[in-house]
Amino acid sequence: MSAPLAFPGVAALASPLISLRDIVKTYRRGQQQVPVLGGISFDIGKGEFLALMGPSGSGKSTLLNLIAGIDRPDSGQLIVAGEDIGQLDEAELADWRARNVGFIFQFYNLMPVLSALENVELPLLLKDMGKRERRERALLALEMVGLAERAEHAPSELSGGQQQRVAIARALITDPTLIVADEPTGDLDRESASDILRLMQRLNDEIGKTIVMVTHDSRAAQHAHAIMHLEKGELSAREEVRA
Repeated sequence: MSAPLAFPGVAALASPLISLRDIVKTYRRGQQQVPVLGGISFDIGKGEFLALMGPSGSGKSTLLNLIAGIDRPDSGQLIVAGEDIGQLDEAELADWRARNVGFIFQFYNLMPVLSALENVELPLLLKDMGKRERRERALLALEMVGLAERAEHAPSELSGGQQQRVAIARALITDPTLIVADEPTGDLDRESASDILRLMQRLNDEIGKTIVMVTHDSRAAQHAHAIMHLEKGELSAREEVRA
């Protein structure tokens, strides 16, 4: 049984953490402008777990990348934790991401030559922190996801579900304002996927982490508080799932 979750910065459902107003995004394909998002406006509450669903090409990953500060909107206002991230230059945006966003990807993105512990430590290398403190924080994060006993194992020695747990520990290590997850169970079998989704739900319920998750799996989306569907760059009404 994994250790009880205990991490600084408990959040409660309250005022919006993320506000999008009239967000427009297009991409250039040759000489053509391809619209992706057409005037998106909505809020995400602090401490909320939101699932974004939609068919391939609907714009859901683009929307996630905008919220995470990986990409920029063509127009509109995007405020996260009180900061208009669309107004930041590249260096400021990189610093903002490092301080505020934890990333969980479909294919884990672990460094194969590093141990689980070393993979979790990676985001802390950018901080003014001693080796001992980094190790202690990384071990705590691995304990939180139930993998402290696998700290010295390489990714190749771990199952897919265990690798995703390492990736989640890495996402948590800096105590981010926001966790973004892009198809976090897309490469897992059903049992491992269920374990990962229950873990994400615990992170949301017990330590109040705000999570925005892109998924094509309706079963995965049921672990969120609410679901929003994207279709051809337009959002449908919000569907409440659980209190």
